[in-house]
Amino acid sequence: MSTLRIAEIFGPTIQGEGALIGLPTVFVRAGGCDYRCRWCDSLHAVDNAHRHGWTPMETRHVWAKVRELSGEVPLTVSLSGGNPAIQPFRALIETGKAEGYRFAMETQGSVARDWFDLLDMLVLSPKPPSSGETVDWARFEECLEAAGPARCVLKIVVFDEEDYLWAKAAAARFPTLPLYLQPGNHTPPPPEALDAAIDMEGILQRMRWLVDRTAEDRWFAPHILPQLHVLLWGNRRGV
Repeated sequence: MSTLRIAEIFGPTIQGEGALIGLPTVFVRAGGCDYRCRWCDSLHAVDNAHRHGWTPMETRHVWAKVRELSGEVPLTVSLSGGNPAIQPFRALIETGKAEGYRFAMETQGSVARDWFDLLDMLVLSPKPPSSGETVDWARFEECLEAAGPARCVLKIVVFDEEDYLWAKAAAARFPTLPLYLQPGNHTPPPPEALDAAIDMEGILQRMRWLVDRTAEDRWFAPHILPQLHVLLWGNRRGV
């Protein structure tokens, strides 16, 4: 069986963002990422400085934990990170789907894998200018191709006007993909914090600005959603 680097496994809770917002979910958060976004809200699962907190686990042990948390009742399993695409998740997905579980994954679209077509949903979240990263659109399209029959959606985090205009241009590249915009969390928790303060009013102001901005442009394609888990629990981990 494959060995996975796991930062945390938690749930059941609800999916806090994007197309599956509100859906009961168990999260498998992989350790490691090929990006270093300036505003990353999960550095504990990204930065190699925190790899001592990642646990090497065989697929069967990861799956045993998922089954334990779900009470062996099938639900959606979300593969997150970091960038889960850099890890060998095929065996976990095949094992879970054989037992009736569903799988969703979010990735920035920088690494394509041949097991993407096993997913029930692939959330592609290219990073805007505020992240400090640059999207390789050829690789992004490889991820779309690898997904095959899996349902794919586009999710973009927006912090400011530059991000907003970038999001419009990015969405225009893929007009058939359902589009979700999300106001950025400008007060991400430090990696060592299990709980941390949050500028809730600042996040809500950005949400209101984003709603008004799209309405002003008559840009009616996107779903505009907050991070529900942040509204409910702030920057707490494991919820």
